[in-house]
Parts: sequence; structure tokens; C-alpha cells
Amino acid sequence: MNCPPLGSIEAVRPVFMIVMGVFLVVITWRICNRATGWTARMIISGALLLGFGYAVMLPMYEAGSIQRFSPTSHYHGDGSNAVAWHSVKLVVMNSGWLLLGLGLAMHSKTFTATSPLHKISTPAPLPSRESVA
Repeated sequence: MNCPPLGSIEAVRPVFMIVMGVFLVVITWRICNRATGWTARMIISGALLLGFGYAVMLPMYEAGSIQRFSPTSHYHGDGSNAVAWHSVKLVVMNSGWLLLGLGLAMHSKTFTATSPLHKISTPAPLPSRESVA
């Protein structure tokens, strides 16, 4: 029986990922408690995608429930199944980080465009009876 010790990195990594995924969802829920509109929706959807990726998918990879993608194409089972799960993992994790980052940037008003130049007041035109020279 090939069982790693309880204090090893291999045994603690899935638990750490589950705790990290749940913690990420809880913290973003607290951040978005007072936010409204699209910023809150983007932050929450990104956090839910990342929470699913970290708390469900990556521990399943570590446990061996989902077959890993192999660049050398050596699979014990169906290769298309491994490629499909790998692409799902890539889409979930990358879109989760993208939505979370964009939502946080919109929440902190990073993308608001303010003009550094103020409107310069032009002098009033001269009356026609006064000479310019």
C-alpha cells in the first residue's frame, strides 16, 4: 500500500487548495456585500469559478480521480477524457482570474478616465468698436 505520511506535502496540498478556494469565495462575498452592479457580479463569478477550480478540480487531480494531461500521450484510459478535463480546468481557472481581476479593477475605479486638463476659459471676444492694435 503506497500511502504518504499525513504531514507530507502530497497529503496536505489538496486540503490547502480546498481551504484556499473556500476562503477566496468567502472573502470576495464580504467585499461585494456593499458593491452593486456589474463589478459585484464579475467579482463573485470570478471567485466562484476559482473556488470551484481550487476546491473541487485541483484536489481531484491530486487524488487521481481525474486523469492528468500528458504531452507524450501516454494514458491509462481514454485520452480524450484527459484532454477534455484539462481544457475545462484551463477555462475555469483562467476565466476565474480574469473576471476576478477585472471586477476588482472596476470596483477600485482603475478604468475611470478623468481628464488631467481642466477646461481653459477663453477670454471674451472684443467688442467691434475697440481696436485690436
